[in-house]
Amino acid sequence: MTNNSNGRLSEYFANDPPSFFDELTNSKSKGKETQPTQTAEKSSSNMLASTFTGCFQPPEYVETAEADEPIKVSDDVRNLWQLPTPNETGNQATHLVMPGIHIANDLPDPISIAVAQHLDEAELQQRKILGVENVTQDERGIRTLINAGCFRAAVNLTGRLLTIYGQGYGRAGQPAKHSPHSLQLWFTRLALLAKLDEYDLLQAEAEPFGQLNGPDVFFEFYPEMYNGKQGSIACFSFRLLLAELPIYLGKPHLALDQLSELHVTSNEIKEHYDRLKNTQAAEFWQRRAERVLQSIINCALMMKKFSMIDDIMGGMLLTRSTLSKEEQRSLYSAWGRIYLQIGDIFGAEQKFAVSRRLREINSSPDLRDLVDKGLIAVAKNDFPEAYLIFQKALHLDSGNTMILNNMGVCLLYAGKLKDAINLYERAINLNPQKSLNESLLVNLSTLYELESNNSKAKKLNLLRLINRFKPDLTISVEICLKLQASN
Repeated sequence: MTNNSNGRLSEYFANDPPSFFDELTNSKSKGKETQPTQTAEKSSSNMLASTFTGCFQPPEYVETAEADEPIKVSDDVRNLWQLPTPNETGNQATHLVMPGIHIANDLPDPISIAVAQHLDEAELQQRKILGVENVTQDERGIRTLINAGCFRAAVNLTGRLLTIYGQGYGRAGQPAKHSPHSLQLWFTRLALLAKLDEYDLLQAEAEPFGQLNGPDVFFEFYPEMYNGKQGSIACFSFRLLLAELPIYLGKPHLALDQLSELHVTSNEIKEHYDRLKNTQAAEFWQRRAERVLQSIINCALMMKKFSMIDDIMGGMLLTRSTLSKEEQRSLYSAWGRIYLQIGDIFGAEQKFAVSRRLREINSSPDLRDLVDKGLIAVAKNDFPEAYLIFQKALHLDSGNTMILNNMGVCLLYAGKLKDAINLYERAINLNPQKSLNESLLVNLSTLYELESNNSKAKKLNLLRLINRFKPDLTISVEICLKLQASN
């Protein structure tokens, strides 16, 4: 987790299915759903959800962002950022970045708490997950925990390592030296808190960083330590995460302002390299600017600024001359799903048609084509047809929980409640680690309630499976299983 890895979380979240615009239009369950939700490739519409807010699932966007940097550049190019001038920073001492951890103890394990509350001690003994004590006390240990899905334990380990740097509990507001490693630990910690919906803690711990404009997060602040090296010590994805933070807190207007500043700076650096005729560096920064635009689209969705989305998609993202056909297909597909989100079926069909035409000639429909086609059928309320299309998609990617979710919702809306329940239960039995995901659990719990007044026993059976197979859930067990509802 050095600065050379450039904040890459893809190695941590490698098990998440890759998709372009992972964050786009994915509504996170907050316990408000009154009906099952339908998802599509994480990046498309919750077509049947009544509570769409435009929120997305962090931090998969970080994975997409960092994985999207195939261009190899020098550290000078990678770390270039404008050092604040003395006029901007005013009294330098008051503008130093002085973070600290805000909780004295480790994050608790909410699944264990739920099992203790709703089941018994014997069931609790069945819970065997990796803890902080079971891994090496370093960044390798963090990677091990994240790869095992133990996100809260990974947060707890970052806390221990940051304490060693003098940035632990009670240290906020105290000066501390920053390094690529310490800022990487903070980035990982905050990205994980975002993934876990721990927004109060995330906001408190992110606050001292501002937008990473303090002089002490630049190499120039430590000339003896870094031998005259220049640029930002913090990785670009850290800046992106902080700029996006208000989205999680329901303040898209503020996020839009911060992201717009980030885009302006990224574009200026790209133009700087254009003038120097350094095409590789210019392309590198062009892609970074595009990543910021993807985040701006999320803000625009929340704010219902649909013309802004069209301007960005058609006027900026699709104009790069080096876009591959596959990248163009991804963009048109994402654009079509946005049109579906706002109820424009005709517009969506047009974008999907362009995406299809960009596929290799004579090749059969792939997962993206089938999901796009299935979503159109859903939008037209043709649930039997949508089910058949998603079934074909499942043959291409067996066990894909997004597709299974959609199939279950199609069965329900076609009046086949028991078939929908059987589909979900079969998926969980075949692959509990993968299928016990949050959206599928919410849907299945809802179906149990529709099926019977005595749904609690079945939900508690799901809790037993979660206890044995899931190290963490990114939303609470009570919300996933609707355990607070009357049963």
